[in-house]
Amino acid sequence: MAGGAFVSEGGGGGNSYEGGVTVFVIMTCIVAAMGGLLFGYDLGISGGVTSMEEFLSKFFPEVDRQMHEARRETAYCKFDNQLLQLFTSSLYLAALVSSFAASAVTRKYGRKISMFVGGVAFLIGSLFNAFATNVAMLIIGRLLLGVGVGFANQSTPVYLSEMAPAKIRGALNIGFQMAITIGILIANLINYGTSQMARNGWRVSLGLAAVPAVVMVIGSFVLPDTPNSMLERGKYEQAREMLQKIRGADNVDEEFQDLCDACEAAKKVENPWKNIFQHAKYRPALVFCSAIPFFQQITGINVIMFYAPVLFKTLGFADDASLISAVITGAVNVVSTLVSIYAVDRYGRRILFLEGGIQMIISQIVVGTLIGMKFGTTGSGTLTPATADWILAFICLYVAGFAWSWGPLGWLVPSEICPLEIRPAGQAINVSVNMFFTFLIGQFFLTMLCHMKFGLFYFFGGMVAVMTVFIYFLLPETKGVPIEEMGRVWKQHPFWKRYIPDDAVIGGGGENYVKEV
Repeated sequence: MAGGAFVSEGGGGGNSYEGGVTVFVIMTCIVAAMGGLLFGYDLGISGGVTSMEEFLSKFFPEVDRQMHEARRETAYCKFDNQLLQLFTSSLYLAALVSSFAASAVTRKYGRKISMFVGGVAFLIGSLFNAFATNVAMLIIGRLLLGVGVGFANQSTPVYLSEMAPAKIRGALNIGFQMAITIGILIANLINYGTSQMARNGWRVSLGLAAVPAVVMVIGSFVLPDTPNSMLERGKYEQAREMLQKIRGADNVDEEFQDLCDACEAAKKVENPWKNIFQHAKYRPALVFCSAIPFFQQITGINVIMFYAPVLFKTLGFADDASLISAVITGAVNVVSTLVSIYAVDRYGRRILFLEGGIQMIISQIVVGTLIGMKFGTTGSGTLTPATADWILAFICLYVAGFAWSWGPLGWLVPSEICPLEIRPAGQAINVSVNMFFTFLIGQFFLTMLCHMKFGLFYFFGGMVAVMTVFIYFLLPETKGVPIEEMGRVWKQHPFWKRYIPDDAVIGGGGENYVKEV
């Protein structure tokens, strides 16, 4: 089988629409991408809070006691506690469930309403956590935060893909991932600052989650809706005017007709969930909307992102050193995402997936080996400063590889490959699979570390190897392809073409997409 498929003319092909890149569309996408701050802030904040002794002694005294009892557990098992892990992971279980409700809201009422609901739920959840007096309040707050994340992650990537011109769709969509990485870095910096407070530092860390929530709520009021969403609700004239505004051109007849054709095809689909599972022509979208979020989480990245301070503390870093190390990995995450923004529309999605995967495999193997050499299977031993530096360096290399490949592309590719008639369902599958496996990793990582020890890093490295092979053989290049013409790309792929009938039209386009390029 050939290693993926490419289309000519720089991976784009298809229609070249009138208009260019306007300041209006860039500013709109920047504001929308701020929805990623919700997800990013939470990813970064929970690990730092759960490593703070005041927080542990108040809510999880057993874990605090276990940390101070000499040699009761090995170094691998210091934080192995299911209730503590539930504090982190419960958010993602709520996000999984809420993503299905968000799919219906996004389709019926538009992308903006989903953003608003997500922002409000996240705001209420942050207040619950900040003023928590018992574990029940903490968990309720986390569940509300999860509702916010589910709605934001459902609507924001779709919004960005629909607003952006095809030639810079990747860069603008990755603005969502960029906001996630900025949220993680800000959370790590706040955790370091609040850890120096004499009392209630954890309340400040959790309460400041209200800030990105307010940004999201305000953004949902000021943002325009996408032309696609307007057409879905029968607002044809407003959709044309919005398309002219975001493209900066009066003549948008060709693109508008393609969108109208896609919308008419979508309206004939009464049940997008039934269609995406039953119709063969949607098989590529179903596979990638399921496999990419699964693989994105099984890389082990959230082990680093929301358990970084706990992980570094487990490995023998001092309290301050563990938080500083988390800040360093957060900064690497932000800078490396800029690489993806620069490269994704120049060099394509596949090359970033493949290079990032190889880099992550090597990093996981090296980290696992270094930890194994120092702690073995017993968990007894100490890190020398030199070994600690090497572990941190290769974790940073791993984070960099993820940040310019599976991090942003895990949200970009599923959001751009689904035709309009199944797009909300496809994105809901993407978010729900992502959240389900985020929940599993969050709930069981510390237990897995306790039992698998340094072999856990080999496990994640092996999974990255599998998913890199998956991308090599099955993902075609989607750079520069208008999202309403994506079916043409599947038809040209040596594997997926068997599922695409010659007379099918996926996502409209106003013409048969099987054409020479």
